[in-house]
Amino acid sequence: MSFRRCLLAASALLALAGVAAPAAAQEDLIFKKSTVWKMLTPDDKLAVYGVDDPVVEGVACHYTVPEKGGVSGMFGVAEEVSDVSLACRQIGPIRFKEKASQGDVVFRERRSLIWKKMQIVRGCDAKRNVLIYMVYTDKLIDGSPQNSTSSVPIMPWGANGDVAKCSEWVR
Repeated sequence: MSFRRCLLAASALLALAGVAAPAAAQEDLIFKKSTVWKMLTPDDKLAVYGVDDPVVEGVACHYTVPEKGGVSGMFGVAEEVSDVSLACRQIGPIRFKEKASQGDVVFRERRSLIWKKMQIVRGCDAKRNVLIYMVYTDKLIDGSPQNSTSSVPIMPWGANGDVAKCSEWVR
């Protein structure tokens, strides 16, 4: 058996055993819009979700993903495409709950039964005091270059003029 086949078989067993890492945050469905009508099965849709950063209070991200309908979508076995858009904004005073590393996962979601996942990761542009969020999808063997990035400049909020510095919270 080739190395690639061994790797694929081991990954499949781990995924079926539920050894995958849990999502760092919980998403909220905002709305869905049909894009392709299907007669007897669910339609293809675009879905908009919201997610709060679990480590940085005061930041919310919204992302839009295509969701396949049809028979495979109905049973949850469709491999979803890698197209994802992302927008993150400051929605309140920024407070860091703990130190974090560049590229830490904010949110993770499976995009196929076993092989593909979507991730939102966070970084800090210390020079500009800006939080950077990037969404991308990857597969066990072949990743995707498709991605989207959103910047959140850390600004004063309300009467308190204090501004958090992301550089102080990066490990």
